[in-house]
This record gives sequence, structure tokens and C-alpha cells, in this order.
Amino acid sequence: MNALPHLLIGVSIVASTQVAALAVEALAPPSTTRFLTVSEGRIAYDDTGGSGPLVLAIPGMGDLRSEYRALRPLLQQAGYRVVTMDVRGHGETSARWSDYSAHAVGRDAVALIEHLGAGPAVVLGNSFAAGSALWSAHDAPAQVRGVVLLGPIVRDGEPSWFARTAVSVGFGGPWRVAFWTAYWNSLFPARKPADHAEAKAALAANLREPGRMDALRTMVGLTKADTEAIVAGSRVPALVVMGTRNPDFPDASAEARWLGRALGTDPLIVEGAGHYPHLEMPERVAPPLLAFLSRLGAP
Repeated sequence: MNALPHLLIGVSIVASTQVAALAVEALAPPSTTRFLTVSEGRIAYDDTGGSGPLVLAIPGMGDLRSEYRALRPLLQQAGYRVVTMDVRGHGETSARWSDYSAHAVGRDAVALIEHLGAGPAVVLGNSFAAGSALWSAHDAPAQVRGVVLLGPIVRDGEPSWFARTAVSVGFGGPWRVAFWTAYWNSLFPARKPADHAEAKAALAANLREPGRMDALRTMVGLTKADTEAIVAGSRVPALVVMGTRNPDFPDASAEARWLGRALGTDPLIVEGAGHYPHLEMPERVAPPLLAFLSRLGAP
């Protein structure tokens, strides 16, 4: 991996926003929730508006669309129209669905891009939703011109202690919200955003709503074999971003290099970051992200 070219290009592009990126306080305030009705429920999203190229950001399982609050203002300032959505079962999206898979969330992303009439989009996906970004490009290549995979989990591995404990104990009683939020809290090993406590409280409150922890438990148990099967055939331009301290992998850097080779791209490996490099270290992620978007050009 050699991230230096990305960083050198990115510095020139984001000179005017670098100070804001370095300041954790530059977090985007909440915006008005909008809804898209699909066959089984409603997808909640927010939209910065404008006529710039569309960037659609999808959070990972067990989290809310607010996880993009550090990147959203930087992307908007750079001229992009930024839409963030809540995945099935989470946030303000409907809680109960027959399918919570990465593929299903990818279909929701395509439906939202088509609804907005602003595609093709670059789709950002964190964790399991990195698979959703790949699925959106696979299913609707005319609507997706690039993907950014943040802390991506796109294949099954040996079940971690957390996965085993979560299924057998963590989700088994009234402590399950506290169990999940404690685990979520551990995913920021280097530093936490200034508003981390508020974000944690909002996540806990959301997970206490009827049906949401059931949705999360279902997601945790799903196989990713179908997503892994499409990786090698993906032809969409991709940026892979991985923190070296991502606890989902025995060797997060090796996982990033594997995915980068499969997608034909050099991964950006963020030293010291955990599962949320874009929120924990936005000053490291924003420059190469903006450079990647710039290389894609206008849609």
C-alpha cells in the first residue's frame, strides 16, 4: 500500500477546508429528515441540496446516518450534494423488514438515487454497508460512478469473540442496548469526537425503540458470502479506507490490502484509527476522499 499519492493530491484540493477538518468541532448539525417510501417501509434520509455531484453515504449496522457528520460539511463545502440515509431497522427508517441484508440496503440506495434524479452518485458505505455500496454499483451501474468503502466488512471471517458473545449473551436480555453501545464505544480507540456522548445517547435511545434491536441482531447473524462473491467482478472505481485498529479483523491492514487487490486499488490505511476512520480522524480521510472524487470528474 502506498497512500502518499492520494495524500499529496488531496492536500491541494482541500487547502481551504483543512483547518475545519482538523477541528473535531466542525461537525455538521442535524438537518430535516425526509422519507422515501419503498415496498416494505420508509427510508429516512437528509439532503444538503444544491446542484453539485451527488454523494450518498450509508452508515454501518448498529449506527445512525449522523456518523457522517464530520465529513458532510467538508464535502458540501467542496461543492458536493451530500445525502445520508438510515439503513433498514435503524434511525428514522422503518424498523421491521423481511430482509436486512447488505444487498437489500444496496437496493434502497439505488431507489433513493433514482428518486432524487441526481445520479450517478458516489456511494459511501461503512462496515457492512460497504457491501451495500458494492451491491448498488453491481445492480445499477448507470447510477453509481464510484464507491468509498470505510472500515469495510464484505466477507465472512472466523467469528470473533464479540460475534459469539453477542448472539449467545449480548442480545439475550435487558442489557442488550448497553452491551451494544459499550461495544460501539470501543470502536474509537484513538480519540472520540467532541459530541461523542451525545451521539452515544442518541444511538441508545434509538435502539430502545420497538423492533430495532431485533433488526440489529438479525444483521449481526447474516452471512456476507453473497457480497464476497461480487467483489472480484466489481469494475466501479473504489477507494478503500481502513483503520489499523479496526477490531473486526485479526489484521485490519491485511484485510484492506486483500480488498484493494480485488478491486484494483491501493487502500488508504489510517494508522491508529478504529472502525470509524472517517469520524475518528476526518483530517486523515477527507483529503484522499476529495482527491478520489476529483479524479472521477463531473458525472
